[in-house]
Amino acid sequence: MENKLTLEEIQNFQGKYPKQIWPLFFSEMWERFSFYGMRGMLAFFMVNQLDFDKVTANLQYGATQAFVYAFTFIGGLLADKVLGKRRSLFWGGMLMIVGSILLAINPHEFFFLGISFNIVGTGFFKPNISSMVGNLYKDGDSRIDAGFMLFYAGVNAGALLGGYLCIAIGKGEMLSAIIPEAISWNIAFGISSVFMVISLLTFIQTQKKLGNIGLSPLLDREPSYRNRTEIITCVGSILAIPLIMTMVSKTEYTDYFMYSIGPIALLYLMFEMKNFTAVENKKIVAAVLFMLFSIIFWAFFEQSGGSLSFFAADNLNHNLLGFNLDPNGVNNSSNSLFVIIFAAPLGLFWLFMNKRKLEPNTIVKFGLGFIFLAIGFYVFYFTKFFSDANGITSLNLFTFGWFIITFGELCLSPIGTSVMTKLSPQKTQAVIMGMWFLASAYGQYFAGILGANIAEASAEASNAEKLIVYADGYKQLGIYALIAGIIMIALSPIIKKLMGDVK
Repeated sequence: MENKLTLEEIQNFQGKYPKQIWPLFFSEMWERFSFYGMRGMLAFFMVNQLDFDKVTANLQYGATQAFVYAFTFIGGLLADKVLGKRRSLFWGGMLMIVGSILLAINPHEFFFLGISFNIVGTGFFKPNISSMVGNLYKDGDSRIDAGFMLFYAGVNAGALLGGYLCIAIGKGEMLSAIIPEAISWNIAFGISSVFMVISLLTFIQTQKKLGNIGLSPLLDREPSYRNRTEIITCVGSILAIPLIMTMVSKTEYTDYFMYSIGPIALLYLMFEMKNFTAVENKKIVAAVLFMLFSIIFWAFFEQSGGSLSFFAADNLNHNLLGFNLDPNGVNNSSNSLFVIIFAAPLGLFWLFMNKRKLEPNTIVKFGLGFIFLAIGFYVFYFTKFFSDANGITSLNLFTFGWFIITFGELCLSPIGTSVMTKLSPQKTQAVIMGMWFLASAYGQYFAGILGANIAEASAEASNAEKLIVYADGYKQLGIYALIAGIIMIALSPIIKKLMGDVK
């Protein structure tokens, strides 16, 4: 394939966004439809179709999602050293399609096998498409935050559609008149596979506009060596699937993995740091501090797929602003809807504040993210005061909690992705991005443990008693989130010095 554009031509774009961001936007949007559609079904499916108890389902959910994000570190590393970002993305997409098709054929029989294909595939796909967005901008280009905010809107457009549609169809809350109950879950997982195919076709058709971005790092080596290395990498990733399947299905193995992968990643990063200047290494330390705080944020936020999924199914009514809606679908998708609505206005608000020299720096925005998270979990806590005798409470109030938390996410996640690209040296950018997602893996892992603890405390309770246990648990998470936010803001002068010229 001929690369007609140079990197300089791509980066010297006029206006707010480089034109290459749009194909990446749509490819990511449909991949996230597939990912969040599947993610939103996991915990509910395990309890209602595989007969897992809720404690086990929370742990399994946490393990599954932890491996999804942990493998992004490995995928980023292999992209940097072997495949390049483009081939990594393509290979990851192919594996995700296979996994989704297996689940569509027989979700009961192939559950862990299909999930394992998706874990490895996401590891190759996710960090590399985010890195390519960063590569569209020159170092120091102030428009990069707006670019990642747009990209984040694409993520959430996919999450909104997939998060609601897949579980609503699987549960029979949607299209039940035309989809037989016996195959509703097959169709739900099948929809996920269809949109993954669309995502990959979108990328294949548009990658010629990316110039040299994301090509193999081994282009200067002998073709036979490059081909052999790439084949070994792809075969090795397939051979890893049975191992991952075993570790995901037996959560004690997940514990061992999580105890080791983080320290190994940090040791590898320290090894790489000897190749960089003192200024670059200070920026890497700042990046690691952002990662550590993000673990706490995601551990609380990612209750959405675990404990909040069961809370929605057991304790919420179906009335949202007068509309009859599936509470699980609302739990999965309301946050994404709010991101789509408010991401751009919040970005404009930061620009408004910047012109008046009042915009908080990135570290303070991170801290504000925790404070919004704390308020949102307090709203979840207050739902217990609006319940009936059966422990059924307001879907409206619950959704308002997600409205508040969305602003916390917008203060942290898209800005965090952007700052990772700013703080990381070019040669290790995909690894740093992979470690950013590895921090999310730890957040998912701890989210599963927290959700399991809440489920265990309410195991023998009535529905009304479950509501109280869940609400009180969310109150505790709100307190911890508030403390983390205050600490982050207090540390902002120290972190700012480490960041140097990065704003």
